[in-house]
Amino acid sequence: MFLSFFHFYVNGQYTAEDWEDRDRWMDVPELMRLAGIKDGDQVADVGCHEGYFTFHLSKQVGEDGQVYAVDVSEYRLDNLKEHLKERKTTNVKVILGDYDNPKLPKETLDVVMVMDTYHEMEEYMEILDHIKKALKPGGRLLILEKLKEHKKGKGRDEQADAHTLASKYVKRELVEAGFSVSREVPDFGIWNHESEKRMWVVVAKK
Repeated sequence: MFLSFFHFYVNGQYTAEDWEDRDRWMDVPELMRLAGIKDGDQVADVGCHEGYFTFHLSKQVGEDGQVYAVDVSEYRLDNLKEHLKERKTTNVKVILGDYDNPKLPKETLDVVMVMDTYHEMEEYMEILDHIKKALKPGGRLLILEKLKEHKKGKGRDEQADAHTLASKYVKRELVEAGFSVSREVPDFGIWNHESEKRMWVVVAKK
């Protein structure tokens, strides 16, 4: 299954301060560059939660672009819809996905982003297949995860149970799913000011 990637849950919602803090420790402009997202693109945020990265994508693709924001939690998507109304954002389509299917439109997307969510996916090969079908030829998939220091070298299941994952497992699965890995950033910085959690990024092409 896939869940979402926020860690600042307060009274059912996340505050603006949480999102502003995340902008300080996550290099969003570099993620956009790595993914090659430009104005007018069709992109997806799989595991969008209440929309932290969705809104960054919305701004990046502009009025001529489209963002598909996917999550499996209806109440989280309801909160996202409220945020979209408050910010008068019109280029985001909200999708309630299944645990094995993000329900993305076929052969439509330039880029799919999966942020701190892949480790939660139990049916990851099925989801990768759906993502591949949703991408245009040459479309890109960017996966960001964090690897906890004390789980380095452990098996995939043990890591996933601890809400972490090494890039070596993901790269292997991407190739098995028919993607080609085009870029890897093994150290993308510290997750949420916690030095024992290091982010990594993998970019793959259809």
